Amino acid sequence: MLDGDKNLIERAIGGEAEAFGQLYDKYQSGIYRFIYLKVGLREEAEDLTHQVFLKSWQNISGYNFKGFPFSSWLYSIARNQVIDFYRLKKEIVRIESIAELKTENDSQISLDKKTDLARVKNAILELNDEQQNVIILRFIEDFSISETALALDKSESAIKLLQHRAVKNLKKIIDG
Repeated sequence: MLDGDKNLIERAIGGEAEAFGQLYDKYQSGIYRFIYLKVGLREEAEDLTHQVFLKSWQNISGYNFKGFPFSSWLYSIARNQVIDFYRLKKEIVRIESIAELKTENDSQISLDKKTDLARVKNAILELNDEQQNVIILRFIEDFSISETALALDKSESAIKLLQHRAVKNLKKIIDG
């Protein structure tokens, strides 16, 4: 963990709202992106992101430094919020677009790249929920195996196996 993060977290644990605000600014876009990729609706993703940070602020005093990034704790809360969202909704919501989350200027994307992104997006939709989580955290959010394991409350070996199966399934789906 970066010393700056540790200092901010310690200050936030002490009740300093400004420090928590800086943590929010640092991690909000990644948490939003993760949730958006899981629920596929902007409004819902914004609401759930807000709930994640509200819960983290309410529970920051229970946060313990375990050698993992603060973001792993936030992604764990986000994952639980998404699960609760689907329990309440009881309907399937699909991802709108991965391309719009990862590119600054859509006009610079070639037609081939747009087609490839659409194929990958559709392939990800065919994975089960656990495999989707691993793919999003490992390859879109660039989490390490240990960070992913912590965020998803699984062992590192389980994450490696899920990742292997997810990549294998993606290849099979894309190759058709």
